Amino acid sequence: MKRFALTLAAGAVLAMPAMADDTWYPYEAEEVVPAFAADGEVTPITYTPLDKASEAWNICVSFPHMKDAYWLGVDYGVVEEAKRLGVKMNLVEAGGYTELTNQINQIEDCVANGADAVIIGAISYDGLNNLVGEVRSKDVPVIDVINGMSSPELSAKSLVSFRTMGAKTGEYLAEMHPAGSDPVQVGWFPGPAGAGWVEAAHAGFMEAVEGSAVEVLEPRYGDTGKEAQLRLVEDVLQANPDVRYIAGTAVTAEASVGLIRERGLVGDVGLLSFYMTPGVYEGIERGFIQAAPADSMVIQGRIAVDQAVRILEGKEYVKHVGPKIFVVDQDNIGAVNRSDILPPEGYSPVFSVE
Repeated sequence: MKRFALTLAAGAVLAMPAMADDTWYPYEAEEVVPAFAADGEVTPITYTPLDKASEAWNICVSFPHMKDAYWLGVDYGVVEEAKRLGVKMNLVEAGGYTELTNQINQIEDCVANGADAVIIGAISYDGLNNLVGEVRSKDVPVIDVINGMSSPELSAKSLVSFRTMGAKTGEYLAEMHPAGSDPVQVGWFPGPAGAGWVEAAHAGFMEAVEGSAVEVLEPRYGDTGKEAQLRLVEDVLQANPDVRYIAGTAVTAEASVGLIRERGLVGDVGLLSFYMTPGVYEGIERGFIQAAPADSMVIQGRIAVDQAVRILEGKEYVKHVGPKIFVVDQDNIGAVNRSDILPPEGYSPVFSVE
């Protein structure tokens, strides 16, 4: 039996608590077999990382940006796991989802400067495939974290299914507004067009609400900057006064809290995010946001670093894995351990570990 992949009881739901930096594991997760398959079988496992790396490997990490708290959480995960394992880490951020060329150039520079492995939070689902092939041809492992890429040449994936994240959000609404009940309009803001995680979340959300009383307005795509999302929400509220819910990215939900309060729509327009951030968590605690699935982004970052080290050291590893997803709402948030799913309060970005 794999040391890092022990089967869990089928009924388990919440992630195991991470009590300290070096005891975040074992962690409740899910493995996809065959790896990278869109229709692969999902099997519950318990993930346990290595105790230490055998040497101070040089790992390059590339993110789309550091403009929101979600990527801050992933940063915390890769930084803390690099420290725990005793490896070097250098993180670059491209500046936004329009900066694909910048991300490619940054990764090429990382490899040219001697990176032993590369972890990529991809701007584009398909747009880095040539780069992945080039990096792999140099015998440098490439780990896909968070967003998803379509390249079959990837070494490993540490991510959850954003299709499932979107579906969990849609299911939450569909259960409250089943077929036969009064129709409700939902403004839907899935994020930047073309990003793999966005298209996956959109597909899952739309499938989940099909056949229910939920009527989804035309999706409004846009960058996950606060100002961009706020403009999109304002436009939808202006054009559709009967909107009952605003659902979308965490930035959408966070930015909408103040807008909904200013317009006196608290209680009339509900807010949902299809992933968790500190702002969304606080919004649920305070009663301003209804619900969000938790994908434990910190753990995704940690696992990606462990995968990289395992591959470099020729050790057994789970090729396609992510933390178990569960929905947090105002009814169960009191039972959720915040440290399982979010970085510490007041955490500032770290770009290198020596």
